[in-house]
Amino acid sequence: MKIEHVLPRDIEETSFRIIDQELREAGRSIPQKYRHVLLRVIHTTADFDYLDTMVFSENVLERAAEAIRRGAHIVTDTTMAMAGINKRRLAACGGRVHCFIADPDVAEAAARQGTTRSAAAVGKAVRMAREENIPLIFAVGNAPTALLALEEEILQGFTPELVIAVPVGFVNVTAAKERIMRTGVPFICSRGRKGGSNVAAAICNAILYAM
Repeated sequence: MKIEHVLPRDIEETSFRIIDQELREAGRSIPQKYRHVLLRVIHTTADFDYLDTMVFSENVLERAAEAIRRGAHIVTDTTMAMAGINKRRLAACGGRVHCFIADPDVAEAAARQGTTRSAAAVGKAVRMAREENIPLIFAVGNAPTALLALEEEILQGFTPELVIAVPVGFVNVTAAKERIMRTGVPFICSRGRKGGSNVAAAICNAILYAM
């Protein structure tokens, strides 16, 4: 097979052009309003199914950008997602990225409560938000239990600025996503089993790069 010689700085734009070309050939297009998000997700995964499975609540991208300008922090459920998010861009607006999954107090709380560390980490994030008056965006790419714990917090009065609900897997994944979408909070969700930490980070970066 022929190898394309593309400069490192041009790889992303070349990939975007290939995505657009393949969509045109298939008679498809990306809705302009969500183009920057869907392009980056498809580029990250090489999976065009996200064009059909990604769901956005009303005005969610505008609301997410406004929250970031107010200094919102992003909480992820994996260190992989945390590593992939552009921290410099977020810090320019006063925000930080957190992942509490490896914290000793989270492990202790999970064991005490008989739950997962992902679920216990949500509790820690909500406490931080309340104690320090920090607006939070949750980017969940791995653990449906994090979404279920977040649903409980929402039902008890906590309101996140945005929930990026894109965990991948087979156990409770689809149901957890659907339940988050019914809470009434702003969301970006990949319906079904597909998702991942890379997808969560890609969505965060798409929002940050568009600001």
